[in-house]
Amino acid sequence: MSDRTTPEGAVMKRWTQNVPEHEAGALGAGRLGLGQRSALIVVDVTYGFTGSAGLTLDEARQEYSTAAGPSAWEAMPHIARLIELVRSKSMPVVYTRSSANDQAFVGRATKKPRTGARLADGFGDFPGTIAPETGDWVLEKAKASAFFQTPLSVFLVREKVESVIVCGVSTSGCVRATAVDSCSNGFSTFVVDDACFDRSWFAHCNNLFDMATKYADVLSVDELEKKWS
Repeated sequence: MSDRTTPEGAVMKRWTQNVPEHEAGALGAGRLGLGQRSALIVVDVTYGFTGSAGLTLDEARQEYSTAAGPSAWEAMPHIARLIELVRSKSMPVVYTRSSANDQAFVGRATKKPRTGARLADGFGDFPGTIAPETGDWVLEKAKASAFFQTPLSVFLVREKVESVIVCGVSTSGCVRATAVDSCSNGFSTFVVDDACFDRSWFAHCNNLFDMATKYADVLSVDELEKKWS
């Protein structure tokens, strides 16, 4: 499925195509400024939430019950490009992943029980094309938001960050929770739509719409790059 154009020639993003016409005006244009310094948060892009490349969704969920399968690998080149864009500007990149140790004591991020063929082996490993480099922070978290009971906000203040850019998985879960808390902590917040993914296309689209109308500017990697040009 690809973007299509309106009769007027404007590009209509895939995730906006099911928005009722009378509600589409709520999206509006991006209003936020990036400021002098941004940070990128790459939310939970580990094999536990992607599955191995080349698998169907059913096959990926046999590997890891939380895996998104093909939608993860469709987003992966955009995530990799976004990471390189932020690194090229010498701005911080923060990776998050689940903390199995903390969750054993404080509970998981959702109410859904986790089942599957294997859960521990490789679950928290990052795919090579987007893996952290020296100087990137890998932040382990127990709950959905990267901000909840973590030192992330302290780090961002210390780095003099004005805007937070969010990508990763799942759009309807940890990405959304992180974006809402970023906004609540006073940061201009940007969610990169083509660098996010979810097991549910319906949930992906609806949560991008909701974040765009309330908490963040939602834009593509191309659109973000243009804001920096």
